[in-house]
Amino acid sequence: MTTPRLSTSVALSLVGALMASQVHAQSTGSNDAEIALLKQQLRLMEQKLDNLQKQTTANTAAAAKVNAKADAKVTVANANAAYPVKGPVAPSDVVVKMPNNRPTICTADDQNCISITSRVHFDVGGYDYHPNSAATVPQRLDDGVNVRRARIGILGKFLGDWNYALIYDFGGASDGFASTASVGGTAVGFLPGGALSGIENAYLSYTGFKPLGGKLAIEGGVMDLPYTLDEASSSNDIPFMERASSGINATNIAAGDFRSAFGARWYTDTFWAGAYVTGPATGAIHSASSVNPNGTTEQYGTFARAAGQIVSGKDYSLHIGGDAEWLHQPPHNLIAGTQTLTLSDRPEVRIDPTTLVSTGAIAGVSGAQVYSAEAAGTIGSLYLQGEYFWYNVDRGFIGLPSLKFQGGYAQAGYVLTGETRSYNPGSASYGGVIPKNPFSPDGGGWGAWEIAARFSTMDLDDQLATATGVAGGQQNEGLGVACLRGLSGTGMGSFSAVVFRYGIDAVALLQFVRLHPGHVVLHNLRLSAHILHGLGLDRCYLHGKCQADCRRQGRGGHNMFVHHACSWGLRPDIAAV
Repeated sequence: MTTPRLSTSVALSLVGALMASQVHAQSTGSNDAEIALLKQQLRLMEQKLDNLQKQTTANTAAAAKVNAKADAKVTVANANAAYPVKGPVAPSDVVVKMPNNRPTICTADDQNCISITSRVHFDVGGYDYHPNSAATVPQRLDDGVNVRRARIGILGKFLGDWNYALIYDFGGASDGFASTASVGGTAVGFLPGGALSGIENAYLSYTGFKPLGGKLAIEGGVMDLPYTLDEASSSNDIPFMERASSGINATNIAAGDFRSAFGARWYTDTFWAGAYVTGPATGAIHSASSVNPNGTTEQYGTFARAAGQIVSGKDYSLHIGGDAEWLHQPPHNLIAGTQTLTLSDRPEVRIDPTTLVSTGAIAGVSGAQVYSAEAAGTIGSLYLQGEYFWYNVDRGFIGLPSLKFQGGYAQAGYVLTGETRSYNPGSASYGGVIPKNPFSPDGGGWGAWEIAARFSTMDLDDQLATATGVAGGQQNEGLGVACLRGLSGTGMGSFSAVVFRYGIDAVALLQFVRLHPGHVVLHNLRLSAHILHGLGLDRCYLHGKCQADCRRQGRGGHNMFVHHACSWGLRPDIAAV
């Protein structure tokens, strides 16, 4: 190596210098001083040589250590080359979220989602019912309970613009359509009004088109159709558990829940317009040869609705609209050769499904039309809503004149805790009350308190002076409710105490309920004689119904209804389900 060669050269040079010095000393007669100087120089040279040797040894050891580390790194690298190196973990392409307390799973780009929806509305009620005579029908109304709505299903979208829903309703055990079985012409197998099918929603919707600055939805399947203002509002958002009888009669003709349909709706933030072709409801008879029950052809109809929020301010708003419905082809009984239509409804509480007013099966029906007007608005925490309906039933199948009926309702609600109802442009209706301070015994929140009242009327009498007239009866109902909403903090729950009575001038007796941690205490509501006198009433009536001689039933008796209702469930958020 270079360092040993350098050491040897230095040593030879020193030896040569010493020899030269000695020759010079002999030749010049050196003395002791010169010898001592030479010895000193030799010692200095030896010290330098020794230091140089130590430095050389240290450098050699350091170089060897560096070479050893380099060799070790190469060895490790060669050993790891046979195994793949783990890179950074890729981000998940699934996002889990809870909009409006609804469990939802989406892809990272939010183009595909699926969520779970559910709803439970539970009715507990009792009737104080006194028929006028032994001939009065019905003679009694049954107290009890009813799981009014018990729905579970999925909502979702795919490819961004395609939306779907599949929802099954397990509720309404005695509150659905008629039975499909009969013996000797008498329906059996279900309670009156028993459900045939629980498929409430099974539809597909496309929302990729956005013409004229608005949003367009083209959809078809089994749907909860947005015909009438009350029906366009989710059952989680309406002030009362049941909608008014006049609206129920209208939607049962060719719209409403569980209805097969295809159509479109276009809307902006302030205007909504839609039209649909409708078919039978789920559970309708599809057999053309069945004799028990008789086979029927499927009905079809159409409806159109236009509505909008024409005024909107910070503390006020106004909504108006109009609706039209046509039944083009009533169901045709292929065995009996008949075409009939029945307009009827139960009390606006469904504990007992007994019909109070009914036209019976109107014979020879060739079609029907319903026209209606709607209005609603808010002023701060005050909410107002009303609709009125005009019905026309054509009897051209047997050459009889058309029948005309009418009905409507008006209702108002006031939120005592200061909240207000927001507008939903997608359905042209108002949403529910969302508490500012959700109910919490520990947190001190009391939810949102709303008081509401409704008057409803339904007149199913026409041409009573003729042999071909219909005496379906008249039903007038007044309702008052004190309601606590938002037990979960998102408007999911409500508790109501309801009183029914006859006459629009009957002031609703509103009594708040108290909510204790862990349970609800129901307070029984009674109308005593002195309270009735104070309201300017001599009696309270649930309904009036026309007998054959057109005298009203119930006029000589005391008919009063007391109802308690409790509901809870996940609130849909879409499009109201």
